[in-house]
Amino acid sequence: MRTHTLFKVAVLSGLLALTGCASKVAEPDQYSGFLKDYSNLQQTTSATGKPTLRWVDPSYNPAHYDNIVYHDITYYPVPKASTQIGAHTLEELRTYTNEKIKTAVAQHKPLVKTAGPRSLIFRGAITGVSAKKEGLQFYEVVPVALVVAGTEMATGHRTMDTHLFFEGELIDAATNKPVVKVVRMGEGNDLNNESTPMTLATLKQVIDDMATDTAMFDVKGTK
Repeated sequence: MRTHTLFKVAVLSGLLALTGCASKVAEPDQYSGFLKDYSNLQQTTSATGKPTLRWVDPSYNPAHYDNIVYHDITYYPVPKASTQIGAHTLEELRTYTNEKIKTAVAQHKPLVKTAGPRSLIFRGAITGVSAKKEGLQFYEVVPVALVVAGTEMATGHRTMDTHLFFEGELIDAATNKPVVKVVRMGEGNDLNNESTPMTLATLKQVIDDMATDTAMFDVKGTK
């Protein structure tokens, strides 16, 4: 009974965190800590028209780099499976995201395993929401904030909104400092209610859009 109550509290916390967020970008209290510094992020629009938080080092020039060391996408923090988001779905999401983003990154520079003086390092993660209530972090109830909020609660029919949060960066291998940072929140398909299991299809379009924007990113065109 207490677990069910805490679930409702967490869902409401997530809803309050996003209410009024017409920009559809992650709020500071939803940053995971995967990136070391969020202070210089600015809201922009991606190539596919999605609102995104991003920072690009003013001195960054892709021509100064020959290749990219790609680190596989992880979860941060480590998620916990639930009846709505099972372990199999979590792994499917991570694997699909990793495959799509890796292919997109490879369109910019050759991928290598060992960094050199003219290498970039990519690291990224599917992240969680840090909204807290009674000492309970939101992602601990609903793993990595994939299910964020409910609507139509007064009628007893709760349509569940779904979101995928992603954070990533490109690091200059010679200086070990970031040159590009991105925080992204994408909205997936609705679920009928809190008992409806989530699948890869629920968030597939979110991942596809992220991959397209990664492939189309052009620092000169600010895409």
